[in-house]
Amino acid sequence: MTYVTEDAVWSGTWVAERLGVGLEGDEGLHGLLGLALRRNPKRAHLLVSNVLGKHVPQRPSVVHAAGHDLGVRVRELLGDEEARRAVVLGYAETATGLGHSVADGLGLAPYLHSTRRPVEGVERAGGFEESHSHATSHLLLPEDAGLLAGDGPLVLVDDEFSTGNTVLNTIRALHERFPRGRYVIVALVDMRSPDDRGRLADFAREIGARVDLIATASGTVRLPDGVLEKGQALVAEHESAAVPQPREERAPVARVELDWPREIPDGGRHGFTPAHRAALAAALPGMAARVADALDGGARRVLVLGFEELMYAPLALGVELERRSGTEVRFSTTTRSPVLAVDDPGYAIRTRIAFPAHDDPADGPGTRYAYNVAGGGFDAIVAVVDSAADTPQLHAPDGLLAQLSAHAGQVLLAVIPSYVPSCAPSYDSSCAPERPTMLPEPLRGPAFSSYAPEDVGWLLQDLSDVTLEAPTEEREEAIQSGGAHYAESLPVEYQPSAQYQDLFRAALDTSAARIARAVGTVTETVLAERSPRPVLVSLARAGTPVGVLMRRWAAHRHGLDLPHYAVSIVRGRGIDANALRWLAAHHDPADVVFVDGWTGKGAITRELADAVREFEEGGGPAGFSPEIAVLADPGSCVRTYGTREDFLIPSACLNSTVSGLISRTVLRADLVGPDDFHGAKFYRELADTDASGDFVDTVAARFDEVADAVDTQVKEVLAADRAPTWEGWAAVERISEELGIHDVNLVKPGVGETTRVLLRRVPWKILARAGAGADLDHVRLLAEQRGVPVEEVAELPYTCVGLIHPKYTRGATGADGKAVAAK
Repeated sequence: MTYVTEDAVWSGTWVAERLGVGLEGDEGLHGLLGLALRRNPKRAHLLVSNVLGKHVPQRPSVVHAAGHDLGVRVRELLGDEEARRAVVLGYAETATGLGHSVADGLGLAPYLHSTRRPVEGVERAGGFEESHSHATSHLLLPEDAGLLAGDGPLVLVDDEFSTGNTVLNTIRALHERFPRGRYVIVALVDMRSPDDRGRLADFAREIGARVDLIATASGTVRLPDGVLEKGQALVAEHESAAVPQPREERAPVARVELDWPREIPDGGRHGFTPAHRAALAAALPGMAARVADALDGGARRVLVLGFEELMYAPLALGVELERRSGTEVRFSTTTRSPVLAVDDPGYAIRTRIAFPAHDDPADGPGTRYAYNVAGGGFDAIVAVVDSAADTPQLHAPDGLLAQLSAHAGQVLLAVIPSYVPSCAPSYDSSCAPERPTMLPEPLRGPAFSSYAPEDVGWLLQDLSDVTLEAPTEEREEAIQSGGAHYAESLPVEYQPSAQYQDLFRAALDTSAARIARAVGTVTETVLAERSPRPVLVSLARAGTPVGVLMRRWAAHRHGLDLPHYAVSIVRGRGIDANALRWLAAHHDPADVVFVDGWTGKGAITRELADAVREFEEGGGPAGFSPEIAVLADPGSCVRTYGTREDFLIPSACLNSTVSGLISRTVLRADLVGPDDFHGAKFYRELADTDASGDFVDTVAARFDEVADAVDTQVKEVLAADRAPTWEGWAAVERISEELGIHDVNLVKPGVGETTRVLLRRVPWKILARAGAGADLDHVRLLAEQRGVPVEEVAELPYTCVGLIHPKYTRGATGADGKAVAAK
């Protein structure tokens, strides 16, 4: 294959002329390599590959072919029988994708790459040092301990073979533990000196094994005396090189859900088998199609940007994207390597973007880089990271996504689940039984819920195939008799009549601006008091539409891309502790803000406070604040709210069809194990009546209209005494006693809770504040349909209160002595 660069001038000219560095060797060597200067006291120059996909954006097909072709040559060298027994080992971070591509060309060889990211609980199979690098320690962390223990050939892959020290250190360390008879060293370029070439032959005789070397091209680097000092002086002189002028408007950043199969590792950090390779090949067309669908129609030049060691997955995605469309696709990745940038056609690193590390690196906080991205003329950038790197730092104002948004018309974020072995490998092939199962990544639409994938990630397990629905009367009898908990089953989904749907639409049109104002107020309060970049965690499911709207407000008014998840909380059983563990592993708990739709008497508010305390006392990560942010707080139970008025929030009018087609959450011992998230169902069959998107879009369309009112209201809210008075709880206790119910759980105050009673429970009666108007039209209609009386009360502290039949049994009588019939 012939490799060419896009510039007519050789990209090593600038360094060669100023330092006297010479690059001599095979024809085409200048097409493969350029030169740059390291910001590194150990070595002045950097050989910059044009086909590696690290520093120089290149066509993905060219990058993959560079490694694949080397793998074919290795197979020809070994022969089919030896090739079937081979294992390929790549070097982090630069050659992780190259090594994987070599394994592709070799055929059925499993692949492993070294890593600089320790993984808790995973035993080291080895390690070695890279003497000239800025980050020297490499770890080997295979899931299958036998991967390196076989006696077949070991194929070691690096981008360049310079002195040979790194590869020889690796072979020496592994040969002492796992001796074998043959090694094959593979590199894009072999740049050894004559003395180093002789050293390799001596080393092979020393260990008693055959050592072969295959490279695409070979040559030498001529370094004059004093080159290190001269290089450092040039770096100091040109260090302040400016990044190209950013665009006037920052590009939007949106998530694209790949639906990466969970059984496929994100790379070779713990091993990648031929079976994984086949599964990935089958999944790639669908994933590339989802990326293509998310790209703006006008995007003609697209960069797929990988992340440090995560090279092969985005490379494979880029190859498929390039194959299936006429779009001009390029591929490169971010890196730890500090390199001088000089905007000159004769220099390999034209521009540099610097940003904070965002994957909690073992060597602590630091700076990372993306080269030749700024000024690259990209219409869109698809940033691909693993979930361990999807952190607040990634989304910070100075983070990678913000930097990219200044240099492209569109930025998409694709997150691949970080693969961690289910048990730590041990060399007696046993697993530690106490090691917990890894929690899965959040479910997202369209596979789970009708919301866009970036709107919310559901920390739930999908129980859509399980029959959980029971008639309302059966559920009520079981719940009140103590025979079952309300979260162990689901009510039959209410299917609204045409008249009821008309009421919903009318209510939405009437109240959209009012809701938008409340959304803006609660979001601005959170940003002012809780965190400048909060992680929104809605309490499924009533809180989820509110969380979606808060996320959209933050994006619309502030350009923030806030993470948003939905979790389960169950009265009497607490919040999903596994969901909290997942959140703590991916975000700072101090940034988590719990979101709900409204407060009634404050039962869930108290439930959350108790659950968070128990979670921490039980050894869970500390730092979560139990304070809830709600759209409406008529019960005066929280400090953070959009309003304390009890008014109609149309998302309370319906069930799943206004909440992403997701059911109530389910917690049942035979379905939810100790290492599982709580469950829920996705009612795909109700798509024709889904109003979730209409609700959110209608409210969001009023954001600009209410912006000034929100600014004024937020100032008033921040200056007010907002200490909870728990008036709602006191009112419920009083109503419960006055009506002889003696159970506050059967008294549901507020418009939202009253609607739930009519949709899910067996209602006894509805108390309505005298003079309540259109806010109760849907309540009156539901009550009429179910034969439930609506009684007006002069001084009710809420707009309405829903009463569940006390001591319900089918065919028995209620507290008023009237017969309770199944409706």
